[in-house]
Amino acid sequence: MKISSKKATQVRHKRVRKKVVGTVEKPRFSVFRSHNHIYAQIIDDTSHRTLVASSTLEDSVKQLNLSSTATCAASAQVGQLIAQKCLEKGIINVVFDRGGKLYHGRVKALADAARQTGLNF
Repeated sequence: MKISSKKATQVRHKRVRKKVVGTVEKPRFSVFRSHNHIYAQIIDDTSHRTLVASSTLEDSVKQLNLSSTATCAASAQVGQLIAQKCLEKGIINVVFDRGGKLYHGRVKALADAARQTGLNF
């Protein structure tokens, strides 16, 4: 029986989450990609707290007047924004959690922009 793409994503996500754990020194950089938006969070798994969050729904991203929030350009803006917020809080090293999605397209654009802005992963 053929596995649907949604089920394959869930299997990948489960496999990745077994290995990726965020700590106080190196929190988890979690990415969720929906059909129209992209969300990113920096999470400390030991205390179960979100330290920093950003998405294409924020006003600073909306003011850029992008043609669509489901593009690599919008994802790159979110990557820059979350990296700037992390640097303000003193977070430099993170562990990347792609959320079961393939490291391609919007997920890759977000990660590359965060790296260029100063995050290490």
